[in-house]
Amino acid sequence: MRALIADDEPHLALYLRDQLLALWPELRIVHVARNGVDAAARIAELEPDLAFLDIQMPGLSGLEVAQGIEGDTRVVFVTAFDDYALQAFEHAALDYVLKPVAAERLAKTVARLRAALPAQAQAVPDAGLADALRKLMAPPPGERLRYLLAGQGATTRHLDVADVRFFRSDDKYTVVASSHGEYVIRTPIAELVSRLDPAQFWQVHRSTVINLAWLEGTRRDETSRLFLRMRDHAGELPVSRAFVHLFKAM
Repeated sequence: MRALIADDEPHLALYLRDQLLALWPELRIVHVARNGVDAAARIAELEPDLAFLDIQMPGLSGLEVAQGIEGDTRVVFVTAFDDYALQAFEHAALDYVLKPVAAERLAKTVARLRAALPAQAQAVPDAGLADALRKLMAPPPGERLRYLLAGQGATTRHLDVADVRFFRSDDKYTVVASSHGEYVIRTPIAELVSRLDPAQFWQVHRSTVINLAWLEGTRRDETSRLFLRMRDHAGELPVSRAFVHLFKAM
């Protein structure tokens, strides 16, 4: 049985390799990739039976790599997502290993794979991956959005919403201004408002939602228009008249 490991943190990749070989001595690790682009290329070239893919990688995310697999490589996601995300993977019949990798959990995954692969288990279809991604982004009933998958060029990043300064709609996308840089998502502002914690995130304009934790100050111009200054952000954000009343107590 042949496997590929992809993780942009070398020490985690090597730890996973050593744990796998200890649990599965017959397994052959054919390549350790440092990013999603390398992983995709090597999977296409080597056609391993298994690919252990980190969700967050430069170039391509683990999900994007998996969606591009054309052969029968079985995917195991290595993820730091919380319990609800794991439920989404389970629902779509995807294998996963939670970071930090625990030997007991990895042993269960290995046992499941050893039982399934001789039966010629097929790779999960793209529809299953897309369904899992939608579930990953949607909070369960009664819970607020805590994490986002946001893109920056060819890179996809897993963002904690607490690190987001503000959201701003921009043509077909929504810009996510975070402490790590600016990213884009396809979720419209109206949908975000319904999923974010209203005690922490305020809509201040039809195209803008701010995180109050990052609000540094306010300014009025000569026409009494209100503008917001966000911490560690050079520009100002306008507040439309419909939302000015939110700041009267400030």
